[in-house]
Amino acid sequence: MKNVDLMIFDLDGTLVNSGRDIARSAVHTLKTLGLPILQEEKILTFVGNGLGRLVERALGPAHQHLMDRAMEIFEGHYEQHMLDTTGLYPGVAQMLAHYGAKRKIVVTNKRIAYAKRILEGLGIADRFERILGENSTPYMKPDARLMDTVVETAPERRERTVVIGDGIADIRFAKNAGVLSCAYLNGLTPRELLLGEGPDIVYEHPQDLRELLA
Repeated sequence: MKNVDLMIFDLDGTLVNSGRDIARSAVHTLKTLGLPILQEEKILTFVGNGLGRLVERALGPAHQHLMDRAMEIFEGHYEQHMLDTTGLYPGVAQMLAHYGAKRKIVVTNKRIAYAKRILEGLGIADRFERILGENSTPYMKPDARLMDTVVETAPERRERTVVIGDGIADIRFAKNAGVLSCAYLNGLTPRELLLGEGPDIVYEHPQDLRELLA
């Protein structure tokens, strides 16, 4: 068991099961533009590196000239539907309650306005002392400089800090920043890809963390 003072959580695929709403907005965007529709499973492989990168990859190399219009369509749809099916993964509320005394921060590559709206809508925003996302910092995961923004307000020793997430960017962010990495294997990223990044800790269910982190 590892002793930690600061827990840094990813959002999509770690705290919340948001994949379907993201995929539906991407499909709506492609349909509106008259482009070939991608399967939900394929779209979910684009999650984790920010909205712009997701839309760019969904369009494909041949349709990058439609990027501005695609972003407009996606944003308009997602703003209306981001909480249609998105919910907490089973056990997340209990896990957060268990770590009530720990310092907890959300660091996501999702736009900060979307992240806050989802956390507030699901009733857990007040469990975190800070929420960082795209547009709230000049850096995004896996850039190690993002950790400097985090530790400005949470000066714990890095050896007692853990990044918890389901994405490759999360594990690389932790490793680049010199902190513990903890991979959730039942999120949006295929587990074989996550395991290939060599995370320090892995878990299958949110409540498993109670046996892994103290």
